[in-house]
Amino acid sequence: MAAAGTDQKDADAWDGVGPSYAQSFAHLCAGAIAPLLEATAGITGPLSGRRLADVGCGNGNLAAVAIELGADVTGVDPDAGMLSMTRAAAPQADVLLGGLPDLPLPSSDFDAVLANFVVNHVGDPRAAVVELIRVCRPQGAVGVTIWPSELSAINNLWAEVVNASGVTAAGQDRLPADKDFDRTEPGLRELLQRAALEAVQTRTLSWDFIIDAEDLWAGPAGGVGGIGKIVRSQAPSVQDEMHREYLRLVSPIATNGKVALPAVALLGVGQVPQERAAS
Repeated sequence: MAAAGTDQKDADAWDGVGPSYAQSFAHLCAGAIAPLLEATAGITGPLSGRRLADVGCGNGNLAAVAIELGADVTGVDPDAGMLSMTRAAAPQADVLLGGLPDLPLPSSDFDAVLANFVVNHVGDPRAAVVELIRVCRPQGAVGVTIWPSELSAINNLWAEVVNASGVTAAGQDRLPADKDFDRTEPGLRELLQRAALEAVQTRTLSWDFIIDAEDLWAGPAGGVGGIGKIVRSQAPSVQDEMHREYLRLVSPIATNGKVALPAVALLGVGQVPQERAAS
């Protein structure tokens, strides 16, 4: 089970999938780490010596890079398996079990609070951002990344796998309108500004995601994400058929066993108001 106090949607689905995530989608999420840290440093100054909270630290990729830059990192995740991987990837980091919107962290304690592809997984994104701000000091930086609403190349690939396999996929549950936000640059900007962040900046990130074909399939096969739920809900024979269709579909875009897909994400950073110092 996920840690008490987290509203991460379907957090139970992350139980035990850490190794499959690390082998597959963690490499995709890592493409946003350098831009997110760079944008954060644009507010805080160089990260060396700064206290940084990595919320939803996953397998520790962001924590490890931030530590290399000299930051003092605390990682938080609602899954104990993910925390074990963060300890291995970033042994200098403090790690805590917990999740949004009730982080086990003191108020105003960090120079920077980051959530790399976390806000898109919570049941109340607006409450989540408010909580990120709570644990950040006045004039500190809060930064997030999310996947846009527009279908990406990888999501199109999964849709093709599902259709080619003749699988019926259930529709994705939508959040209540008062909790959700548009997964666009203006929508992300509005989310951060409404939570009272100042000097908000948003931008679209684009990069080439290159990964071994079998490593990429390890995500769906291991039950990671929406496509993982679909795959794991099928009979073994259907899962095998989905794997075969996947290999057929990626064959034209694979070179020496590696798949190259264009990736797109949204990044947003803002500064916590100075007046928080009196609260």
